[in-house]
Amino acid sequence: MKEYEVERYLRDAKLLEIGEEMFEVQKVIIAKLFLQ
Repeated sequence: MKEYEVERYLRDAKLLEIGEEMFEVQKVIIAKLFLQ
């Protein structure tokens, strides 16, 4: 089955978006740990 490049770009963009959200959550958790 041939994969279209556009589909791959959209999927990669969604994965990056999820990754960025996880990174933001990690930063908040780390900041809270330092402020305790």
